[in-house]
Amino acid sequence: MAEHEHVRVAVIGSGFGGLGAAVRLRREGITDFVVLERAGSVGGTWRDNSYPGCACDVPSHLYSFSFAPNPDWPRTFSGQEHIRAYLEHVADVFGLRPHLRFDSEVKRMAWDADALRWEIETARGTLTADVVVSATGPLSDPKTPDVPGLDTFPGTVFHSARWNHDLDLAGKRVAVVGTGASAIQIVPAIQPEVGRLTLFQRTPPWVMPRVDRAVTGAERWLHRRVPLTTQARRGLLWGIRELQVQAFTKHPDELGFVERLAKRNIARSIKDPALRAKLTPDYRIGCKRILLSSTYYPALARPNVDVVASGLREIRGSTLVAADGTETEADVLVFGTGFHVTDMPIAERVFGADGRSLAESWKDGMEGLRGATAAGFPNWMTIIGPNTGLGNSSMILMIESQLNYLADYLRQLGVLGGRVALDARPSAVHAWNRQVQERMKRTVWNTGGCTSWYLDANGRNTTVWPGTTSEFRRATRRVDLIEYAVLRPADSAGSPAAVTHAAAAPGVPEVTVPAPTEADPGSGSAREVTA
Repeated sequence: MAEHEHVRVAVIGSGFGGLGAAVRLRREGITDFVVLERAGSVGGTWRDNSYPGCACDVPSHLYSFSFAPNPDWPRTFSGQEHIRAYLEHVADVFGLRPHLRFDSEVKRMAWDADALRWEIETARGTLTADVVVSATGPLSDPKTPDVPGLDTFPGTVFHSARWNHDLDLAGKRVAVVGTGASAIQIVPAIQPEVGRLTLFQRTPPWVMPRVDRAVTGAERWLHRRVPLTTQARRGLLWGIRELQVQAFTKHPDELGFVERLAKRNIARSIKDPALRAKLTPDYRIGCKRILLSSTYYPALARPNVDVVASGLREIRGSTLVAADGTETEADVLVFGTGFHVTDMPIAERVFGADGRSLAESWKDGMEGLRGATAAGFPNWMTIIGPNTGLGNSSMILMIESQLNYLADYLRQLGVLGGRVALDARPSAVHAWNRQVQERMKRTVWNTGGCTSWYLDANGRNTTVWPGTTSEFRRATRRVDLIEYAVLRPADSAGSPAAVTHAAAAPGVPEVTVPAPTEADPGSGSAREVTA
């Protein structure tokens, strides 16, 4: 990285969000940008999570960019290695390699109000940027619980997102803590080889069968020869999930039928009544993310597996003690305990116009204008920001909507001309979030009777979007300058930076979330990517 390098845009992270932003920048004619990546390759969470059995629970043709369809997905639900290969190909096909800066973890970035730019300190040097796009993602920093006595454990300990591939699990006593999306894939993958497997389950998940199969050669041939069939397949998958949204967001009682199907799924594989009772949730299905697996329950029924229906309380050497007093001996301890989602560590490294960190600004809960910008942090935008997560569909749809917003944000800066910055007005941020939280009140995530990683420390849902992907796309299609203060540099006499009001009328009008009026599962022209 060149000393005192300055770029128009700095993108942080090279997962789906960061690579998507890079592609969009090039399509907008912007080539003066870098992608700062803390690791040595692209892929984000699909690079970091390489545990046995790792795969996506969203169909492959929907879990890919609309502008980079892949006709050669090998399975309907692709594995980690195929998704990572896809992202590597995106980097190649769209000419992103010259923009990538590996081993460049961002240590600190601060807004320079006089120069109207971001000063960024990385592991490989410093640079400045007019605009920062934070695409670190919510599933990037593993969360490991502070269990008393952990330092006394003589065996091997690691998080599922930092899998120890050098360790041979054959014949070992392995304990897995957690029952989230990672754990339900790890357990059936390692069960046949370990000597004993103990699963510490604080809360049982709802699990439905994962109808996965190999994509036939004829299907792949058709998708290559007739690209419209790939688009049609994607559109069908998208449409089905759009129709499901109201049950999650407006009418949770409608999920009762799905709950009955899930209970039948448990009964088919678990014949022991005591074990079946342990594995049956007591909250409304959908309150936590519905997990997909056809091998999880059969694995738990195997004779070398024990389910402890309690969280891990403490560790005494090689003895693991559950909250209910159950004691288990283990050689290996695997934490499948999720990530820092509502308290992302990157927020502690971002310092805005008033010198406060983003973490301090968000101490009472994350808030972002249209899930993208934060008051007091000019020319800073996040991909997969507050209340942009989904409970039943593909995050790629939300990412692409945010890329639309990013593109218009940069166009607005160009129209305004000169050295200029946009800072989200606090009133606009609060108005947007007030309506989002109002809509959240009747969703299954708030009323379903569970505690999930969607909720922050204050019990507020700052993670999930309470509507359809079409609604979000319409809400982020354009930047409304009335929601922003326009900042100019200080004049030659040293007066403060000028603030231009985008509208003559005082105050900010109520921010409304438009209803969907069109089927829009993707945008932009497509360039085929074969992974």
